[in-house]
Amino acid sequence: MTTLTDPPGQGFRLSQLIYDTRYRSLTIQMVAMILLMLTFSWLVVNTITNLHALGKDFDFGFLTQPSGYDINQRLIEYDSQSTHGRAALVGILNTLLVAFLGCALATVLGVTAGVLRLSNNWLVSRLMAVYVEGFRNVPLLLWIVLIFALMTEGTPAPSAFRGETPSSSMLFGAVAITNRGVYIPAIHFAAPLFENNFYNWLLVLIVLAVSIFVVKRIAHWASVRQEATGDRPTTWYLTLAILVLPIALLLVLMGAFLDLPSLQGFNFGGGVHLRGSLIALWLALSLYTGAFIAEIVRGGILAISTGQSEAAYALGLRPGTTMKLVVLPQALRVIIPPLISQFLNLTKNSSLAIAVGYMDARSTLGGITINQTGRELEGMLLLGLFYLVLSLAISGVMNVYNNSVKLKER
Repeated sequence: MTTLTDPPGQGFRLSQLIYDTRYRSLTIQMVAMILLMLTFSWLVVNTITNLHALGKDFDFGFLTQPSGYDINQRLIEYDSQSTHGRAALVGILNTLLVAFLGCALATVLGVTAGVLRLSNNWLVSRLMAVYVEGFRNVPLLLWIVLIFALMTEGTPAPSAFRGETPSSSMLFGAVAITNRGVYIPAIHFAAPLFENNFYNWLLVLIVLAVSIFVVKRIAHWASVRQEATGDRPTTWYLTLAILVLPIALLLVLMGAFLDLPSLQGFNFGGGVHLRGSLIALWLALSLYTGAFIAEIVRGGILAISTGQSEAAYALGLRPGTTMKLVVLPQALRVIIPPLISQFLNLTKNSSLAIAVGYMDARSTLGGITINQTGRELEGMLLLGLFYLVLSLAISGVMNVYNNSVKLKER
């Protein structure tokens, strides 16, 4: 039984979806979602209709068909009778290889150039400024073509290494730089544990990763002990043993030996052949991206108060030690977020490899495979999915690292 003081009961009305602030935002979001789904559905139906009109269907069966083309630079076994899926895998691995090498070298170059740009030495700082401004203001494609031209035109032919008095010689007797690429020593196994050499190297990497993890745990234990007692235990010998002994024992067990390149006929044989296209792409991506990273590092260092350096100098620390232990650790929180974007840009810019004939994912799956099978929609979707997954993986790993180095308040 209601009284005169009770508010009159009111049910839900449709007008509340627009005029009531409790429901208005939800209504807008639902309408936007419906419109987005309708647009996506129209695009899918329109695509299927157009494919049907052209006599095509949507099928990934082409990945199991023989590719019919060769790939010059590859990390796994492949020939012209392998499938298009295998060719795509070779291209993906080639992309991962140049992206990993490029990010590593670009980081070293960028950090070095960024720190040296702030040097008190006028000549050093000006040289680094020339490097940064020169590389980042010229299109990347031009650097790739230029370095590739230098590799092919400015290096000797294999015939220059022949004869009793050759005009060219190998570096340290083990590395040959020619116009056909660079030949370096290779590690082979006389008694491999697995028939597939990929699994042998995977085992080596796993053992190395476990060793590094154990070393990090030892360093953490030493830091905890130092904070508790003020005395840091000596662990360098233990760290060295853990890093060296497991890998050395595994290599001895598998009978590892060095295969040095040597001149055989008209070309070099043995070792590992790094083609000029890979070297040119790697160097161009690293130098170009390193110039941007240098500015990021310089900005991160300048973001740290000069009082931090002055306090370190007052404690007797030298400039190099101050930069390593005081300034850079604090600057990382400013450096890492834009650094992630540069790693992503380098990875995606590797698709310019087609300009010098390096067979990456863009050249295989997004190039020759599409031209031979006519499956341009499926090929581009797979290629876009690969770059999306790779970019998200890089971003995720770097964000984890960013969280591990950020300042933690007590």
